[in-house]
Amino acid sequence: MNLILPKQIFSKVMRAVVEFDMIQDGDKILIGLSGGKDSLLLSYALATLKQRTQKKFSLAAVTINPNFDDNFKSNAENLKNFCADLKIPYQIEDVDIFSAIQACNKNPCFTCAYFRRAAINRIANEIGANKVAYAHHLDDAVETFFMSLLYSGQLTVFTPKTFLSRTNITVIRPLVYLREYQVKNFAKEKNFAVVKSPCPFDGNTNRQNTKNLIAELGKSFPDLFEHLAAAMRESSIGELWSAPKTQAEMRQIYFSYVNKNLSL
Repeated sequence: MNLILPKQIFSKVMRAVVEFDMIQDGDKILIGLSGGKDSLLLSYALATLKQRTQKKFSLAAVTINPNFDDNFKSNAENLKNFCADLKIPYQIEDVDIFSAIQACNKNPCFTCAYFRRAAINRIANEIGANKVAYAHHLDDAVETFFMSLLYSGQLTVFTPKTFLSRTNITVIRPLVYLREYQVKNFAKEKNFAVVKSPCPFDGNTNRQNTKNLIAELGKSFPDLFEHLAAAMRESSIGELWSAPKTQAEMRQIYFSYVNKNLSL
């Protein structure tokens, strides 16, 4: 099967892979394949790189069944055929995330992401994969960056390549330079059989609210998305306030002022 990516998509994927040195000879990369448009493109793109570049690496894919929907497995059956066409070994793993969300008194998105990542990392170790690939694109990165400011008062973002010392796994995100509309257009062009998200909170999350807010603000500030994307770089940091002092430090400085005033 001759795999072809449009030049614009191929060049952006290659830019990410080269800039962040994501793939080396001998790598075994496990793809987190949810069945959505993003992970379908990621699988297709990595299979294309395997076919068209000189790097010698292998691929595998896993879909996590979170037990949100009894019909999920049958709906995801087409993923097996999709991976077979790409010559990617594939498996579905049952993880009862639904029960974990009910048992935890935490944000359901946080709980779901935590258990998904833990399961994928475990499977990566079991099959001897040293890298895990996720399908986050540029819109995901910008939304995460903006969310960190809105919901935690911090400026942080996921990195394109991250080494996890506890599991000895490197996470890579080869789609980080692609916009979401490019992913949508390619999925439509290739007629990908997208698996609908079984998440009961789909479309009603902090991420969706942030996506909507960026779109709304973009009407008044047309360069907002590009400016947020630029602000994610270390080189964009200007003058910031110093970190807050501890109570002990404040007390010491305070009494130095009081003593000086008393001695006048």
